[in-house]
Amino acid sequence: MKPVYILFLFVVSFVNAEAQVNPVAKGKISGKVTDATNKQPVDYATVSVYKQGSTSPFNGISTDTKGNFTVDHIPAGEYKVTADFLGYQRATIEHVIVKDGNVSIGEIKLSPVPHQLQGVTITAKTPTVENRIDKMVYNPQNDLSAQGGVAIDILKKVPQITVDIDGNVELQGNANIRFLINGKPSSIFGASLADALASIPASQIKSIEVITSPGAKYDAAGTGGIVNIILKDSRVEGVNGSVNLSAGTRRENGSFNLNVRKGNFGVNAFFSGNAQINTNAPNTRNRNSKDSLNNNTNLFQQGSNNFRRNGYQSGLNFTWNITKHDDLNASIGFNHFGNHGNGITNEDSRKTSATGSLLSDTSDIRNSNSKFNGTSTDVSVGYKKTFDKEGQELNVLYTSSFGNNSFSSFQQQDYLNNVKPSTGISNTNPGKDHETTVSVDYTHPVSKNFTVETGGKLDFNNINNSVATSILSPDGVFEPSAAQTYSFKYDRKIYAYYLSASASLFNNFLDVKGGLRDEYTVTNSDFQGVNIPNYNILAPSLVFSHKLDATQSIKLSYTRRIQRPDYGDLNPFLNISDVHNISTGNPNLKPEKGDNFELGYNKSYDKGANINIAAFYRRNTDDIQSFTTFYPTLDVNGTTYTNVSYNQRYNLGSEIRTGINIYASVPVTSKLSLRTNMIFSDRTSNNPGFTSVSAFAYRLNLNAQYSFGHDLSAEFFGNYNSSQKGIQGTNPKFVFYNLAMRKMFMNKKASIGLTASNPFAKYVSQSSTTFGNGFYQTNLRLVPVQSFGISLSYKFGKLEFKKDNRDNKEDDNMNNNSDNPPTEKPKDNNGGGGKSK
Repeated sequence: MKPVYILFLFVVSFVNAEAQVNPVAKGKISGKVTDATNKQPVDYATVSVYKQGSTSPFNGISTDTKGNFTVDHIPAGEYKVTADFLGYQRATIEHVIVKDGNVSIGEIKLSPVPHQLQGVTITAKTPTVENRIDKMVYNPQNDLSAQGGVAIDILKKVPQITVDIDGNVELQGNANIRFLINGKPSSIFGASLADALASIPASQIKSIEVITSPGAKYDAAGTGGIVNIILKDSRVEGVNGSVNLSAGTRRENGSFNLNVRKGNFGVNAFFSGNAQINTNAPNTRNRNSKDSLNNNTNLFQQGSNNFRRNGYQSGLNFTWNITKHDDLNASIGFNHFGNHGNGITNEDSRKTSATGSLLSDTSDIRNSNSKFNGTSTDVSVGYKKTFDKEGQELNVLYTSSFGNNSFSSFQQQDYLNNVKPSTGISNTNPGKDHETTVSVDYTHPVSKNFTVETGGKLDFNNINNSVATSILSPDGVFEPSAAQTYSFKYDRKIYAYYLSASASLFNNFLDVKGGLRDEYTVTNSDFQGVNIPNYNILAPSLVFSHKLDATQSIKLSYTRRIQRPDYGDLNPFLNISDVHNISTGNPNLKPEKGDNFELGYNKSYDKGANINIAAFYRRNTDDIQSFTTFYPTLDVNGTTYTNVSYNQRYNLGSEIRTGINIYASVPVTSKLSLRTNMIFSDRTSNNPGFTSVSAFAYRLNLNAQYSFGHDLSAEFFGNYNSSQKGIQGTNPKFVFYNLAMRKMFMNKKASIGLTASNPFAKYVSQSSTTFGNGFYQTNLRLVPVQSFGISLSYKFGKLEFKKDNRDNKEDDNMNNNSDNPPTEKPKDNNGGGGKSK
């Protein structure tokens, strides 16, 4: 705990010192960017401000729809201003003198590139990490070690996120995260998050947005925050696309993107797929337990599990700019993922009395098999209307996600020396998950410095599944078990409304955004003994942001969140693939509630370095956690199992997590750049009937990238996660590292890459403990992570650069020949055009 507070105090002291020596700059630079040939405004052009003589910008902005821009908070001094837009030559204004007040540099004229491109030969350099007032954005375009990988590989590098060896994701130490794709929910995440994230190829991902303090416009779901995965698309006129293929010793994947845009209409189509090649993971489990007579039982299990995974996605996205004020977009996507595991385990159960005399000793060989398959079809239609008043807009969104999931397991125990008949169980658990949402959002700028947002949302979620179980009879035949065959229906409706406002106060000294979201939840279930009352939650949010000067800012935020249990948490299906370790869901779970505070500081430097520090305090009540109970004998609907660890999710007391996240990016030389992300946190769990547990944990990573010139570059990425004590044991530590190289050719349209993961060790050893009333257990897993791979990428297409002149026409209609600007318009907080989540 002490290191957290020391770092926290350091942040506060450092910010105070910087604020004293760097008074708020009051200068401004304004102007207008136009096309030099037709005099039309160039909207969304990039304007950058450099200190005279510097090679890296320290401030910048995009032009508005009229080509105008104003860059404020500029200290007195001499500057260089540049304007860029895809398809135009850069324009530069030298020696701009700024004092207190506004400096207008008038009209900046951009000249079109003299020759039309025959292929995709212009690439905009996007910073790897962008820090914005409400979120951090990770752009993996230059992520060499993730090439040929999947979403999990990229998430390992995202600031404030930790990923363990099994693909479980935490945001600032909290695993209850609301995942979105392109700003929209998907049932693909409900059944198996790790499988879903392992089925999205890294080549398909444009960026990942991390939102730790979501505003009132977002759903209140997710006590940890929101992670929004933005898939690649294109807003460029013409036909273009890309192909990515990779092969390796552990994983193979490929993706194909095609973008077509003509005038006001655009289509994006994609297909991607991946497969994790079969891997074998040895494991050992040793458990000591006592029964009510103080007899001791030692269960020793040793075996291995073969595991493989596969998945694919495809989709179509349509955009239609009906008029200059009316946009329509629609999409349909299909996702599939699955896994298959099977293994053989040698088991020995030795029971002794309190005096040490042997009571029984049995050995058996257990064969097990499990399969999971999930599909999701996502449909969305969105309408956006803007008005003559800048910033005023209306958004309407309909989404529907249809998920089909199926899980089956089988296990059979054959006892040595035929001391008793073989036992076994086989079951299937097909299910459906359907979620439909309708949202309306409206933004109204009351004045230049004051904006109001309001909206509402309906969210209907229905889960329906069944369980069919068969038991191995003494004569060796699997027979249906009526007592363990049942169905489970769960219906949840959420009615939400929000109101928020943002303002710049005291002559732009302080930016404030606050809001309140109200969500009323109605839940029905037909499962025996389950009765969940309706509940209402008020979720306030408040953000204060102050720009100390042009290079540094601070932010203080508060938000209240909830975590409703999802499909996997609720499903009462009993996984008995191991009769000594049974797990199940809990349909009686209540939502977890969280109050999150965060203090952030960000500073950039002339040479391009950047540091971001975020101190956080999170308190959860009705905390949803897994808990293991030991039973010497356990009756499951008429079948008795012995020596059982029974794992289920519960609402357990409260949890407080205090910590600090430090992200830094440093261009050491023109060829070498370093990035690091460090998280230090202390977690205190208070659970009725148990001793309060306090545990310190940290995560460190380092990313080094070097450019050899001639379009050849290399990268190293290393990650260390410490172990952490929980309420029932200790989670294991692990070390993971990647090496990668990439060579680009054909004018950067094609590339070949080589990757190696943990090349000097076949396994990562995972040692953990679990304990509770009457038992103590040690676990050892050897997780195969070593891999070598090769990836190929090719971009194709023809680009045409035409400016959209709709703002200068009195009569717009769907037959005009204008198009969207070739760069993407900066999106709102949701990454999806102002939609309510």
